Amino acid sequence: MGITRSDIFTDYQNEMAALAKVLGHPARVAILQHLFKINACVCGDLVDEIGLAQPTISQHLKELKNLGLIKGTIDGTRVCYCIDKENWTKMKSKFSQFLDQDLDSVKECC
Repeated sequence: MGITRSDIFTDYQNEMAALAKVLGHPARVAILQHLFKINACVCGDLVDEIGLAQPTISQHLKELKNLGLIKGTIDGTRVCYCIDKENWTKMKSKFSQFLDQDLDSVKECC
């Protein structure tokens, strides 16, 4: 597969693709679901909860944090993560706008 030519797409298109990509892995979805379920910051019990190795969990957390869906604070030698509510709300709005595009205006042509 070749290099993505992101420069030919709008900022909106690139952002939507990045959000979809980060949500496109079941481990990241499971991490987010767990953070919502406990409704608190988590500081290390994700390995037992998700069932993946610590380095793998750390990589998924890094991807979620880089996109701003979660945030972390340092607590001694541990990093605690929780949902970034402001960015989560923004992402929900963007996906809603994208998914709510009106099909009524599209002619039946195929």
